[in-house]
Amino acid sequence: MRFPRRRRDPVEVNLTPLIDVVFLLLIFFMVSTTFDTRQALELVLPESTAGASLEAAPVTLVVDAEGGYRLGDERVPANELKAVLAERVGEAREHGLIVEADGRARHAAVVKALDHAAALGISRVRIATREYENSFIQAESP
Repeated sequence: MRFPRRRRDPVEVNLTPLIDVVFLLLIFFMVSTTFDTRQALELVLPESTAGASLEAAPVTLVVDAEGGYRLGDERVPANELKAVLAERVGEAREHGLIVEADGRARHAAVVKALDHAAALGISRVRIATREYENSFIQAESP
C-alpha cells in the first residue's frame, strides 16, 4: 500500500523581525550611552618676542642615581632632607620647587622628596625631564 506523501511548504526564515529588533537595540544603546566630553579651558596664551629672565630662580632638588640628594649646590644627607628643605621653604613656596631625578634613581627616593615638599606646604612642584640624544638611544638598543 502506498501512502500519499504530504507536500511540505518550503521553510522560510523571515528576517524582518530580527532586523527590527537589532535596529531597536542599536537605537537604545546610542541613546543611553554617555560620551566622555573633556571639560577643559580653551586658553589663548599671550606670546612674547623676547623671554625675560627670572629675578629669582626656583629651588632645585636633584636626586642622583644612588638616591642621594643635592639642594642647589649643597649635598644633603637623606635623613636631613626635610630640615634643609625647611630652611628654603619660603623661597620654594614663592618660586616653586624643581625636582631633577636621574632616570636610574629609585622611585622611593623621589617620592620621599615629594612627600617632604608636601609636608612643608610647597605646592608648586615640577619634575624636570631631559630629552635623550639619539646616539645614546642607539648605543643602548640591542
